[in-house]
Amino acid sequence: MIEARNLTRRYGPTVAVDALSFDVRPGSVTGFLGPNGSGKSTTMRLILGLDRPDTGQVRVGGRRYRELRWPLREVGALLEARAFHPGRSARSHLAALAASNAIPRARVDEVLDMVGLTGAAGRRAGKFSLGMGQRLGVAAALLGDPAVLLLDEPVNGLDPEGVRWIRDLLKSLAAQGRTVFVSSHLISEMALTAERLVVIGQGRLLADTTVAELSAGSASLEDAFFRLTSAAVEYQGSTAKEATS
Repeated sequence: MIEARNLTRRYGPTVAVDALSFDVRPGSVTGFLGPNGSGKSTTMRLILGLDRPDTGQVRVGGRRYRELRWPLREVGALLEARAFHPGRSARSHLAALAASNAIPRARVDEVLDMVGLTGAAGRRAGKFSLGMGQRLGVAAALLGDPAVLLLDEPVNGLDPEGVRWIRDLLKSLAAQGRTVFVSSHLISEMALTAERLVVIGQGRLLADTTVAELSAGSASLEDAFFRLTSAAVEYQGSTAKEATS
């Protein structure tokens, strides 16, 4: 479970995350939505301890990320598709991660098979396409068999078959009782993948609800999302104009 309470993060005069509170519970896929610049990536970095909040706190399984003894065995994350050494093979990259967290070497081949990279395991990761890089990132997130997963735009670069694959994978992981938190700009895909949604705008919480509840009364989840976030988009646009005038 992920628990965020009154998270605020500023970068100079810019407030990236503003008193943000929400829970991500196990057993379902929770989508994380918001317009560009709404604070989604910053929030994920705060969860993973890559940035520190100015105020507030976030806990994963009841503890702060930096308190986890073996992070990869408790939290799996994909924030950047190509977060690997380009000169290493896919297998070597995962083996190094496994060794750093006392994960059995046999798990490397298991996750390579799970993400469809067994045939490319010996190739240099720097030669991978964006889609293959995404699959390797998902493999790294799954390496420690964690109870909590955070994935930032995991379908980027995937072909239609790959999009369906990640959708089915996320659903199956949630069905196993894991906490699955995934951000995406593809609202239609979130309608097919997620059961719950956390929606933010200007770094603030706009909705913490189910897909069905947010979609009710609208032609689609996309229509409901645009109606909910339109004020935030208009505000960001006016702020940008003022900054450049």
